Amino acid sequence: MTRAAFLVLTALADQPRHGYGILHETEELSDGEVRLGVGTLYGVLDRLTADGLIALDREEVLQGRLRRYHRITDEGVDALVAEADRMAAGAGAARRRLAEGRRAPGSVTPPATGPGLAAGPA
Repeated sequence: MTRAAFLVLTALADQPRHGYGILHETEELSDGEVRLGVGTLYGVLDRLTADGLIALDREEVLQGRLRRYHRITDEGVDALVAEADRMAAGAGAARRRLAEGRRAPGSVTPPATGPGLAAGPA
């Protein structure tokens, strides 16, 4: 599942939303890291609809503009839970490996480098 699809499903997990609402939620959920374009959003919505993970909830006309609200389906909830579990397991494995690497006999932490830091003895 792409990150965009994951964020869209997450945005719809608590309530139906229209396109602008989904864009706002995905940006908020990613702490501003992901800013979907309108074309990307509607491509993701089309794929999720085709896969049965979301469905059209309702349409409203507000100030002469049509708003389509989408909702997550039961299959979408199952897919979101499975992806969240997969991501959590992967993060857990990475954290365990990092912790093991720090404790491994003979493991050496590489010297810090960067602006104002020199590798090697001072």
